[in-house]
Amino acid sequence: MTAAPHDLEALGWDDRSARTFKPWADAGLVPARVLVEHREHYRVATNDAELPAEVSGRFRHDANARVDFPAVGDFVAVELPESDGPAMIHAVVPRRSVFMRQSAGEQVEAQVVAANIDVLFIVTAFNHDLNLRRLERYLTLAWESGARPVILINKVDLCDDVDAVLADVAPVALSVPVHPLSALASEGVEAIEQYLEKGKTIGLIGSSGVGKSTLINQLIGGAVQATKAVREADSRGRHTTTHRELFVLPRGGMLIDTPGMRELQLWVADEGLDATFQDIGSLARECRFKDCRHEREPGCAVRAAAEAGELDADRLASYEKLGRELDFVHTRTDKQAASKKKKSDKAIHRAMKRFNKKRS
Repeated sequence: MTAAPHDLEALGWDDRSARTFKPWADAGLVPARVLVEHREHYRVATNDAELPAEVSGRFRHDANARVDFPAVGDFVAVELPESDGPAMIHAVVPRRSVFMRQSAGEQVEAQVVAANIDVLFIVTAFNHDLNLRRLERYLTLAWESGARPVILINKVDLCDDVDAVLADVAPVALSVPVHPLSALASEGVEAIEQYLEKGKTIGLIGSSGVGKSTLINQLIGGAVQATKAVREADSRGRHTTTHRELFVLPRGGMLIDTPGMRELQLWVADEGLDATFQDIGSLARECRFKDCRHEREPGCAVRAAAEAGELDADRLASYEKLGRELDFVHTRTDKQAASKKKKSDKAIHRAMKRFNKKRS
């Protein structure tokens, strides 16, 4: 084990965390925070050390889904090794906030991107990456996470009309703060230092090539993350971050970096959708029917606003598209839950038959 340059309090541990952790403390386990996650191999920090870790066999057996496993930012209950082996993770402390998306593949399940984050930096850039519809998608999951979203538009030096772009973003951001900056030129970075408080965790999400790694290097004051230039033809980024990692800032606070996301599928985020589209929600309260679907119903205030040019038609289409995606997620997860229960019931029934047969 190696000595850690920080303690758990600097990593966000507080009295509430200690009260929650008491049952595990009584069992002889110690609290730690996950700093690095890479294919179920972890690096964690306790009050006294920073060391590798893995989940216990019992933990793996009891885990019902992918989201049950530790993620970067999680506080966990660990058993310290007696020698140079890894610490053993026995439990994940209940999360205060969690940013999740739908994992890739045919199975519809959640993937934890970062846990216990206080502020979520949604990083985009003044080039081909700036997409209002994608920004709405990020905001939907950000609001659902329980963290406070903040929009950072990087590479301000590439834009000829910053005010025009900010005017386009404003109807999408609504109450969310928006900060233009250039991480490479250290321009505007000081505006986001207000979010970097001791014990507070900042998550960074965004597409490849928007400059998350460059921003982290600026805030830490050193080249801790590799960076690469984007392709000139389409401004598409090249992956430089390959795993999730928590960095402790010299002035206090923490940053969680994540690999660039070119695809962001929604997970369950009904509250996040409402928060992202508060303007449409306000209009919907004026509809004649409470269950108005904003299609062809008479007295629909949402459609009336769109037809009058008071509501951007693309924004309304985005709202409807994300709503359909959430409906699909609910349907698939309900079916998967029913299928799992059916298989479980069959297994119990077979076991009971074998038991009764032995008794007879």
